[in-house]
Amino acid sequence: MTRMDTHPIEAPATAPSAGGTSLHRFANPGRFLRLSGAVLPWLTAAAVALTVAGLGWGLLLAPTDWQQGDAARIMYVHVPSAWLASAGYFSLALASLFSLVWRHPLADLAAVEIGPVGAGFTALCLATGSLWGKPMWGAWWVWDARLTSVLVLLFLYLGHIVLVRAFDDPVRGYRSGAVLALIGVVNLPIIKFSVEWWNTLHQPASIKFTEAPSIAPGMLWPLLIAAIGFSLSFAAIVTARLRAAVMERRIRGLLLARAVSR
Repeated sequence: MTRMDTHPIEAPATAPSAGGTSLHRFANPGRFLRLSGAVLPWLTAAAVALTVAGLGWGLLLAPTDWQQGDAARIMYVHVPSAWLASAGYFSLALASLFSLVWRHPLADLAAVEIGPVGAGFTALCLATGSLWGKPMWGAWWVWDARLTSVLVLLFLYLGHIVLVRAFDDPVRGYRSGAVLALIGVVNLPIIKFSVEWWNTLHQPASIKFTEAPSIAPGMLWPLLIAAIGFSLSFAAIVTARLRAAVMERRIRGLLLARAVSR
């Protein structure tokens, strides 16, 4: 039995609260599929173009770092991946909040599809961080506060992926996964401020909202373009996965209805 059997995606399981009414405008699967179908090609094209432009500029044309040399070029992959590791988990927690509080019909599916994508970017962040750390620190891995907290983030992603699939009743899996996602949010500020709270090997952020960037413009712009491209790629992948999940659920509903009518 799937969640469709007890809470059809075509309508909320409970009446939406006043605060969640606008959120339910896009809960109808047909409306979501039409909107996402129109947006996804443009989103994908922009993601590919900006990612290629940012990485090409950064890896091939940007100036060499005066201290770290060409080894610093890995930041054009590492920094956007690190940003999306945390931002992806925040979106996972947000979807979980919509599920628990407003019972948004698409929130559970969104959380399920965000998890693997976020875990992938987190793994990429850790892998590129190790590649960068070897020439800088002389080791592939150190139990640095930033690295350790990002590793915990990967375990939270993997725990959510396993937990939502661990129950025969999908609703219990969704609820358990949502609770884990919300509890895990406490790790995000630890990741963000770990280099300030503890004495770590990891360098502090070069881009801050409250201060001028400490990175040269010739390196800053390709980094920003790559970060936007990675972010759009994350959104495009999740949207495509969510579309597939909605269509799969609708097909299962139609097959179930046909079986019951016989």
